[in-house]
Amino acid sequence: MTDYRRLFDLTGRKALVLGAASGIGKASAEALGALGAEVHCADLDEGGAAATAEAIRSAGGTAGASRADAARGEDVTALAARAKAAMGRIDVAVTTPGVNIRKTVLNYTEADFDRIFELNVKGTFLFFRAVGRIMAEQKGGSIIATSSMRAFTIEPGLAVYGATKSAISLLVKGFAAEMGVHGVRVNAIAPSIIETALSAPIKTRPEIYDTYARHTVIGRWGQPSEVGSAVAFLASDAASYVSGSTLLVDAGWTAIDGPPTGLTQLA
Repeated sequence: MTDYRRLFDLTGRKALVLGAASGIGKASAEALGALGAEVHCADLDEGGAAATAEAIRSAGGTAGASRADAARGEDVTALAARAKAAMGRIDVAVTTPGVNIRKTVLNYTEADFDRIFELNVKGTFLFFRAVGRIMAEQKGGSIIATSSMRAFTIEPGLAVYGATKSAISLLVKGFAAEMGVHGVRVNAIAPSIIETALSAPIKTRPEIYDTYARHTVIGRWGQPSEVGSAVAFLASDAASYVSGSTLLVDAGWTAIDGPPTGLTQLA
């Protein structure tokens, strides 16, 4: 009988998490560490990354930290080399940094457009290239990017942001097709409404907060740990036959057309 517990065990794995200072990146690093991986936590906020690493160590895990700007090629390349030197290899690589500029297309400036594509799309490409080269050489690994349910469904003001997330999901498919021959899996997670520092201002507007919650089929916002668990699954051998996929972690947001009505029986 297959040892299913062992499939989820990450003991001995070496993981790099970019964006580990807060939110989904922090939860992902903590989830990987809790399941036994050694984790290198990286972020533009070096102090936040160090705090995440300390939390992992305090819980009995092994972790280090360093600074990296996800939008700068030289930073990302140096980070991958640094993580490999520190841990010996990179078995799992997760990237979560992203930015959302909420404006209609008619109000977008070229600077806005360049900024959001620079971090969301180019940043993902830079990470894929840097860790992909290492994993191709070592003949194995799992790479996980961050898309969004906005890659699949949109509301006014999110067209450009959604375009970046859709691009990430397609980049995942193409890169997975290229990396499979090297024994490397490439996937993405696509969260919906998750309570993070970035979404905290919405809590000050209960009418919007509650409307969004009602748009999910379970009627609530998600926690970063619920996305971190999905990342840990994709990192593990439990997902050994999963590559080129974008895993929705959206509480059914994309499963329905508008908020649930509460009707459970046919007329």
